[in-house]
Amino acid sequence: MKNGRKGTMSVKTSRIQSMRDIQDLRIRSIEALSTPAEMEAISPVSDEEAERIASFRHIVNDIIKGKDDRLLAVVGPCSIHDTAAALDYARRLKKLSDSVGDVFFIVMRTYFEKPRTALGWKGLITDPDMDESGDIEKGLRIARRLLIDITDIGLPVGCEVLDPIVPQYTDEIMSWSSIGARTTESQTHRSLASGLSVAVGFKNSTSGDLTAAVNAAKAASSPASFIGVGRNGKLAVFRSTGNDATHLILRGGDQGPNYYEDDVEEASEMMRKAGMDARIIIDCSHQNSHKDFRRQKRVLRAVIDQVRWGEKSIRGFMLESNISEGSQKIPQNRAELKYGVSVTDGCIGWEETERIITNAAVLLREAKASGGKVDIL
Repeated sequence: MKNGRKGTMSVKTSRIQSMRDIQDLRIRSIEALSTPAEMEAISPVSDEEAERIASFRHIVNDIIKGKDDRLLAVVGPCSIHDTAAALDYARRLKKLSDSVGDVFFIVMRTYFEKPRTALGWKGLITDPDMDESGDIEKGLRIARRLLIDITDIGLPVGCEVLDPIVPQYTDEIMSWSSIGARTTESQTHRSLASGLSVAVGFKNSTSGDLTAAVNAAKAASSPASFIGVGRNGKLAVFRSTGNDATHLILRGGDQGPNYYEDDVEEASEMMRKAGMDARIIIDCSHQNSHKDFRRQKRVLRAVIDQVRWGEKSIRGFMLESNISEGSQKIPQNRAELKYGVSVTDGCIGWEETERIITNAAVLLREAKASGGKVDIL
């Protein structure tokens, strides 16, 4: 009997050791993470905030669907790394939003995740201390609290969806979202987008090809079933209804910009052939500005001119903007970070932001006042 028990124990011990030899071989450690429900309890959305967010979403969806003739303006830093500066920026943007609200509906760009081709800072959620320590729990808490605080200022918020689990921590606060050029082809993100509570824009690929983004917008508009994490932290199968507010984001590509009239017409035709309404947002940054933040104003002017001439498929634009212009590298001593300056892509400064959006609003008002007519060339 004893020998039998020893033999059984030996087999079990061997099996456990064997499993250790084949599982998680490249995982250094596994740490528990608060569930979405637990973080929601720490930073809850009040009834008043929920009503405000619902109103924001309704307006965004109406603009995307062409029921509201204003343009959606997604404006803000390339990435958020300083919450104090982000709130400072939000208060400025709210005042500007109020002054141009008759022609633009401004959503603050609040990007916390940064996709990387190789290496680099991956964003506030993944690395809030900017030292590669990867305190994701802290990052999620900061991001959720900041989204609520910006909403309380009176601005809707828009985020890029990168990690498929993160939306469970932020979904109820967002009013708009995007899927980046590097993830538009991902089936996981297309399925996820089909179930998000907000309008979703798909960016064309980094090469400039539109096919993947058009297919993604089409796929995400249909019901899907996918595996995800519920608010209680348990794995679950999600079955979506499909997202009826998907759209295309033109951001340029390796071959150059794609915000010109011919580009917009081509994109519109591709969407119609795919059985969708032509819904397009123009990203004034990235390859559309040849990665020169100073050229964003040129792109915006071209967008406004097309709208004034009657281009109905353009539903909005995106601007990378911050308190101060340019960008900075992350210093070893974080105390040396310049306030209000991007640590990722270069951004236009606040004065430039205010000037070009105000001027764009004047041009649109003039066109509306003249019944949509513009000066003859």
